[in-house]
Amino acid sequence: MGVKSIGEFAFKECSDLTSINISSSVTNIGSYAFKGCSSLTSVEIPANVTVIEPAVFGRCSSLASIKIPMGVTSIGESAFSECSGLTNVDIPESVTSIEEDAFNGCSSLTSIEIPKSVTNIKNNTFYGCSSLTSIKIPKDVTSIDNSAFSGCSGLTSILIDDKNTVYDSRTNCNAIIKTDTNELILGCQSTKIPTGVTTIGENAFNGCSGLTSIEIPESVTSIESRAFDGCSGLISVKISMGVTSIGNDAFYECSSLTSIEIPTSVTSIGAGAFEECSSLTNIKIPMNVTFIGYRTFYNCSSLTNIEIPKDVTSIEEDAFNGCSSLTSIEIPKNVTSIEDRAFARCSSLTSIKFPAKVTSIGYGAFGGCSGLTSIEIPISVTIIEERAFADCDSLTLVNCYANSQPTGWDKDWLGNCQPTIVWGYAR
Repeated sequence: MGVKSIGEFAFKECSDLTSINISSSVTNIGSYAFKGCSSLTSVEIPANVTVIEPAVFGRCSSLASIKIPMGVTSIGESAFSECSGLTNVDIPESVTSIEEDAFNGCSSLTSIEIPKSVTNIKNNTFYGCSSLTSIKIPKDVTSIDNSAFSGCSGLTSILIDDKNTVYDSRTNCNAIIKTDTNELILGCQSTKIPTGVTTIGENAFNGCSGLTSIEIPESVTSIESRAFDGCSGLISVKISMGVTSIGNDAFYECSSLTSIEIPTSVTSIGAGAFEECSSLTNIKIPMNVTFIGYRTFYNCSSLTNIEIPKDVTSIEEDAFNGCSSLTSIEIPKNVTSIEDRAFARCSSLTSIKFPAKVTSIGYGAFGGCSGLTSIEIPISVTIIEERAFADCDSLTLVNCYANSQPTGWDKDWLGNCQPTIVWGYAR
């Protein structure tokens, strides 16, 4: 009668397997059956198979092309993930479901035709398909996850079928826009954001390394989390008045960005918004911002100048950690707490002035600020956490005006530094 099924994990990690002849009697190939068969160059899926199971060909990095037989209705989760040599996939019209991560990491895939029968493009389905240059979304697709095409850095053309009622690519903008909410959920290096868009969605340009400049129109009010994450070629961004919030990691690792003007309409800047923007030299934070979040400017190693608004009350953990070119900073008078590692490794910082309302200096807040020679601690400070000024190798003088030793004073807040400590109240 012949073999009808290949079991789960049957050939998993058989890295020397170069080819296999699967009997035409086989109707099911189990999950992970060929995962990690990194030398497998070709495989013919029998005509009687109706489901491509999860991770069945994952990490088959030598697989160059594959034809999915007519009759297959579903391509499972991670079915072809990390098939980095895959250049061509023929998906039949019988397929109605392509699951999460199905083609994640297929970095050599140059084109894909999404069947008209597919209605949902799921999380990370084509994530990291960096050689994919164009996509066309069929008319019956009603759901596209925001990260479905993240990391598709080679995209230059995005087109929505004119008959699609949920999404559009109006004015040939080379983007996917939700028609009812005007949220741009996917852009590429050729995108021109049209007026009328109100939100740059989560992961919209994630990994778009070919994007060099972008203009955000006045209709946009929100730039969501990771919207431009990993846009390493981005040099110029124009944010029009109207944007009120910049989400977490919005410009994370935009390593070519040298400057950005944030409009005064912005009231909220999320955690890690400009983290690892290593070419950013200066930035002015709008006056309406009252909070500088976790890792906002972490490792912005070229940042020499920054203006912090007067109404900021807290500088959060790692906010300026690794800003090694920052020579001076004025901490606003309303700041009451400087959190853990807020200015750690700011090695060019030569002086610091604490405002009169500061009550706490966090763990390692100025650790590794090797250019600091002296500091003055105001009377308001009641807490100094461990290693607050550790490895400040040039520190020779500490003037403390507190009425009594702040909590934590006897701990290792100076590390190996041994400056002269002068008590203000004892003078």
